Amino acid sequence: MSQRNGFTLWFTGLSGAGKSTLAEALSARMQALAIAHEILDGDVVRTNLSKGLGFSKEDRDTNIRRIGFVAQLLTRNGVPVITAAISPYKAIREECREMIGPDRFIEIHVHAPLETLVERDVKGLYKKAIAGEIKNFTGVSDPYEAPESPHVRVDSSLESVEESLEKIWQHLLERGFIKG
Repeated sequence: MSQRNGFTLWFTGLSGAGKSTLAEALSARMQALAIAHEILDGDVVRTNLSKGLGFSKEDRDTNIRRIGFVAQLLTRNGVPVITAAISPYKAIREECREMIGPDRFIEIHVHAPLETLVERDVKGLYKKAIAGEIKNFTGVSDPYEAPESPHVRVDSSLESVEESLEKIWQHLLERGFIKG
């Protein structure tokens, strides 16, 4: 199934909520249907496109703007894009929505309660942040502005990856971004 309908799926949520897991699962489904697309994962972008940026608000905003810029270039050329970055600040997500085009920007909020994120955190970053050992940690010592009305909201503490994926897929079908 080929398609030339560019759009951007903008996954946002706290670290460990499941953004990258869902992005990879969605990518696998799209690949299986021969839908060409690109993934812009926050960690990968930081390594390759935003190397040298720290975690100040200014650097975080710059990183998200770069992701938005690349997503916009791909989207306007008919390529579906999946982004997976915390993108903690509403104003910058709105900038990206406008840059990409409101009719082509699909915001997906991947939620999980802090207790769940602490339990999942194999690196122990949340515990260190809660103890004050890590400064500017989103959701602990730095704000995360959750979307007020995302196109799709999933809760990875209550839904399986497949259940969340199905909600996203149904939204794409309903909006005509993919064909059934």
